[in-house]
Amino acid sequence: MTDVPRRIWLARPQTGEAEIDEIRAVMQSGYLTQGPKVAEFEGLVAERIGAPHTFATTSATTALHLTLAALGIGPGDEVLVPDFTFPATANVVVQQGATPVLVDIDLATFAMDPADLARKATTRARAVMPVHPFGLPADMDPILEVATASGLAVIEDAACALGAEYHGRPVGVIGTAGCFSFHPRKSITTGEGGMIATGEDDVADRIKLLRSHGGVRQGGRFVFEDAGFNYRLSDILAAVGVAQMRKLDAMLRARRAVAALYDAALAGVTGVTIPTCPAGRTHTYQTYAVLLDPQIDRDAVIARLAADGIETTLGTYALHAQPFFARSLGCSPGDLPNSYRAFLSSLALPLHAGIGPEQVDEVVEALKAAIRSS
Repeated sequence: MTDVPRRIWLARPQTGEAEIDEIRAVMQSGYLTQGPKVAEFEGLVAERIGAPHTFATTSATTALHLTLAALGIGPGDEVLVPDFTFPATANVVVQQGATPVLVDIDLATFAMDPADLARKATTRARAVMPVHPFGLPADMDPILEVATASGLAVIEDAACALGAEYHGRPVGVIGTAGCFSFHPRKSITTGEGGMIATGEDDVADRIKLLRSHGGVRQGGRFVFEDAGFNYRLSDILAAVGVAQMRKLDAMLRARRAVAALYDAALAGVTGVTIPTCPAGRTHTYQTYAVLLDPQIDRDAVIARLAADGIETTLGTYALHAQPFFARSLGCSPGDLPNSYRAFLSSLALPLHAGIGPEQVDEVVEALKAAIRSS
């Protein structure tokens, strides 16, 4: 079958002359690795979320890994992670030699279920890693209660959520540390990149050391105090981030406006549950993820929309149903029922700052037709 050209993209980064100008200035400076532009980018994010310390990294995945390493988490330790997430959230736990413990979600929000978290926090647990799914803050207060009672570090996987707030608190600075992504589908982009925010001075010192090979500069050379990583962001990519940070609030407003159009257009559509945003939380709408009724073949809907030139995809993955975690943790599909239901039936619709009312109407009409024929 001939591929149908995409007419409506799932996501499109909003970049232009401002980003080009920032990159040009870096190229002309000759300082291309981590340098003053990275520091500027880190400062802008720190100011935006009120973080005492911020560290740019090569991705959100390396940000999460570096945070676990800085906390000394390793073999014999457990880290509690939501089951409904991109595998990177749990992969970094495995890479540290620790064991991910999979927690089911609240199906209404796609976020970690604090009650299931409390049931699964053992004496071997060292940290909990709540994800803010699709840009909606997880229910952090009860998660923090469990963490405090069990002595757990709290690492926010805020990959999708720069600019979101939970009862007036910016995500990323609610727990021990928070990690952001700057992938092109996120609130802002650097192409690839991430950042860690923390208010813990000792954690910040470890992150600073481990991010750059474990070296400390002394007398014009490095002394290597630990076996660290090369997780530094370059000034070239940070330059894009600096330009993007100036646009953050405008792009969030645009995303929320598109989400509101979807909310109105999908209200009452049989077979579709629209995303919720509980009181006291603000959503970045990195993804507009709906939940289809169980009898609807979500994958057939994706294929039908693709045939119409509309790009969609699944929400994200149920880790317990993926081969690696099923083998290593002894899971079977459906063991975490809410996560598995979301894995089978969630659908990400096109959402970016460049979508207008006409495109939303087209997507919704095509979705209705796809559901009827599925």
